[in-house]
Amino acid sequence: MTGQGSPGGTLYVVSTPIGNLGDMTHRAIETLRKVDLVASEDTRLTGGLLAHFGIDVAQTSYHDHNERQKAPILIKTLLGGKSVALVSDAGTPLISDPGYRLINEAWEAGINIVPIPGASSILTALVAAGFPTDRFCFEGYLPNRSGKLRATLEALASERRTMIFFESPHRILKSLPVMLETLGDRDIFLGRELTKKFEEKIKGKISVILRQIENRSLKGEIVIVVPGIGRE
Repeated sequence: MTGQGSPGGTLYVVSTPIGNLGDMTHRAIETLRKVDLVASEDTRLTGGLLAHFGIDVAQTSYHDHNERQKAPILIKTLLGGKSVALVSDAGTPLISDPGYRLINEAWEAGINIVPIPGASSILTALVAAGFPTDRFCFEGYLPNRSGKLRATLEALASERRTMIFFESPHRILKSLPVMLETLGDRDIFLGRELTKKFEEKIKGKISVILRQIENRSLKGEIVIVVPGIGRE
């Protein structure tokens, strides 16, 4: 890969709030105001964010289904001297969101890449969980298929690092029982709607949490934090 610093525009990787708009950083706002184009996972959602902060800038869609085709177009835009900001629907781009292809191609083209740090549901859940943070791993969304879900968790049963997972509300009652069977009845942390009005944080044995939520209709993205074996 080439180094950075060749002529052209700058690619900004801009973190946005995961729920509470008060978490938008001043630097992120100023960056979005000065760029020529915002590459958004969902232009409607990002449009609402931009309008809230009085930012008037052109958008183009950049998501999982068009990333392969759109990345070269954005690289051409950048090489033409335009600045581009990459944002996801919420939080830090590339974390279980599209963008790695664009970043990689920007490196190859020698384009300057500037990350604008900010909110992340992974770190928000991790620091609230009260488990060891000296070593941790992010495992993304738990698999949907039963066999793969079990195999994934069985492979992590001896993991000593604190583990972080994403899960959807309609699958949580399917995944937690498998987690109980494969990892044992550990204390875990479950964070839902983090930073939002109806934020909910639950910590306790998997079996206890299952009983607490089994008759509820949960909404919003869920982050699960699980201590590594022998690290509770």
